[in-house]
Amino acid sequence: MILTTMFHLLRRRSLRSAVSLLTLAATTSITAQIPGTTKDWPAYQGGPDSIHYSRLTQINRENVKNLKVAWTFETGETSKAKREFEPNPLIVKGVLYGLSPTVKVVALDAATGKQIWTFDPSAGAKQIGSTRNRGVAYWADVNGSDARIFVTFRQYLYALHAKTGKLIESFGENGRVDLRIGLKHEGEGLFVSMSTPGVVYKDMLICGSMIAEQLPAFPGDIRAFDVHTGKIRWQFHTIPHPGEFGYETWPKDAWKYSGAANDWAGLSVDLKRGIAFVPLGSAAPDFYGGDRTGDNLFANSLVALDANTGRRLWHYQFVHHDIWDRDLNAPPTLITLHKDSKTIDAVAQTTKTGHVFVFDRVTGKPIFPIEEKPYPKSTIPGEVTSPTQPLPVSPPPFARQRMTEQDITNRTPEAHADVLRRFKSVLSDGQYAPQTLEGTVLFPGSDGGQEWGGPAFDPETGLLYTNANEMAWIVKIAKRPSPSESNSGKGLYNANCSGCHNTNLSGNPPDVPSLTHLEQRLTNREVVTIVRGGNGRMPAFPQLSPLEMNAIAEYVLKGNDNIVSATSVPSQQQYMLGSSTRFLDSEGYPAITPPWGSLTAIDLNKGTFAWRIPFGEYPELAAKGLKNTGSENYGGGVVTAGGLLFIGATNYDKKFHAFDKTTGKLLWETTLPFAGNATPSVYEINGKEYVVIAAGGGKSVHDISGGTYVAFTLP
Repeated sequence: MILTTMFHLLRRRSLRSAVSLLTLAATTSITAQIPGTTKDWPAYQGGPDSIHYSRLTQINRENVKNLKVAWTFETGETSKAKREFEPNPLIVKGVLYGLSPTVKVVALDAATGKQIWTFDPSAGAKQIGSTRNRGVAYWADVNGSDARIFVTFRQYLYALHAKTGKLIESFGENGRVDLRIGLKHEGEGLFVSMSTPGVVYKDMLICGSMIAEQLPAFPGDIRAFDVHTGKIRWQFHTIPHPGEFGYETWPKDAWKYSGAANDWAGLSVDLKRGIAFVPLGSAAPDFYGGDRTGDNLFANSLVALDANTGRRLWHYQFVHHDIWDRDLNAPPTLITLHKDSKTIDAVAQTTKTGHVFVFDRVTGKPIFPIEEKPYPKSTIPGEVTSPTQPLPVSPPPFARQRMTEQDITNRTPEAHADVLRRFKSVLSDGQYAPQTLEGTVLFPGSDGGQEWGGPAFDPETGLLYTNANEMAWIVKIAKRPSPSESNSGKGLYNANCSGCHNTNLSGNPPDVPSLTHLEQRLTNREVVTIVRGGNGRMPAFPQLSPLEMNAIAEYVLKGNDNIVSATSVPSQQQYMLGSSTRFLDSEGYPAITPPWGSLTAIDLNKGTFAWRIPFGEYPELAAKGLKNTGSENYGGGVVTAGGLLFIGATNYDKKFHAFDKTTGKLLWETTLPFAGNATPSVYEINGKEYVVIAAGGGKSVHDISGGTYVAFTLP
């Protein structure tokens, strides 16, 4: 009867009604995953709609000033290495499921912080550097007798018993699935992992992936894994194959060699309608596209997929032929708006450029107008930029859009003069200014605008809360070395490594480490191991021969420029990323005037700002009277029915804050043991409300990093 009715709906009524009825016919127990319907925090960012919202009210505007530490849990992984500790822990039935900085899974009593079990996916393997991971996924059958935790470590997806932490050996091969299997080039040893957990829909785990940003690279296919067996139930090609929609936006054979266009930031699912909303990043390589002319669908697109089959329903591309690393870097937020006397179920996507795009969830129609604006052509040979790029008319951008001489720091006269001199040597022409050999100012920089923490949404008021970075970067394109020039340690390093670590080995700390004095930290064998297999954010380079890897190791460790016979396949690209670095003054502070970080409440019913404040500060500058400058910040906030916005995120002051969600007034703050570069979780146990955040730092070049969970409650 239901299927017959659905058929008539498809013929005679709206797609919206048909999709809703189809989902209702197939949906099992999903209420526990929807934020606001339970006292738990059962999924990454609170639930599959990614709104970072809790309906709990015990902690509120009036009493938040009385918050005290309820418990702490130390992972024991304090390190001089800059490990990033970014998990948003889950809380289900009184148990907290989280990660350590080296991706050990921990289950804790969420009322006391006492450890219940732990699982180490590395199986004792030596950790050389950081491994980024932002959390786990939880699935249980209807009666809760079968409950599972899913976690990714390097190229493997693991399934664990939620009660014991033991591997579920019937999942995949002995409890794990190799994420390389099923991807084109699967036998070539390329890098793939997941920095953000997948989303549970029915009995499937829908996942994106973390892929290398330089070629060779896997394609960023979206896949749904069976939670019982680990088998792939469906797969969506983000780089279209022949005959698929969008194929003509690439060169004819691009699907055979191109890579990325991946979802590393996570995704969201409308459980009622059965629609998965997937934000995709740029294609590889991400700063030069000479071998991928065209708009490159579905790179830099929000794609709405049928969550049952993976079929594309609609898409919107935010950047055509991206050469600015403008990944969609946060899960979309599923919201309900009240506009023009209508109630609209919508999806909002924040961006690195500092914009919010809002669409009807079912049709993909923009809620606010979007204009295609003209931009200049690239002067780099072989590069063909798009003549236009889309920008929303409203809401207004929540980050500055262009760096001019008026934006140059006035922190000290010396800093101003130094920055002005360097500013005059590069191009600064706002959003989508083409890359140059001399250098182009990317503003906001590669780390936002909005970053991976994503915004919080208050369904009571229609306010969207977004923290943002206002940091300028300088990007330079370089001529790719010829095969003969690459036939040495230095040439191989410049061709394969300098795009991230720079030609002078300086890196871009703390995100990309400096390689100077590397011989004091690593051996030749350890460097070769990292080059071969990748580590943390760094991809593997399996296309290099053992001799070539050893030549790179000799060069970065000792400065030896050994000649080797080239056995790797030479790139067809004429140009490559030369360097991409933060634009800082001579003392390491941002080259622009404050604010260097901000927190904004956007009224999405009206498309206007409700309030906006600087966010974060540098303690040493504050001590000298330079306060409220804002700072870089990573991790999102949580909004509550108690009238609060909880957020850590700020890199240097290590503060955890509670703001009045209506006015932006600071109501409470405390200092964490390390910066809380993670999204907090809000939950209730035995009638008591808690707020917990992972504090590990890792973003400051001056401080050690750690791994501590800190939970707060009322006395």
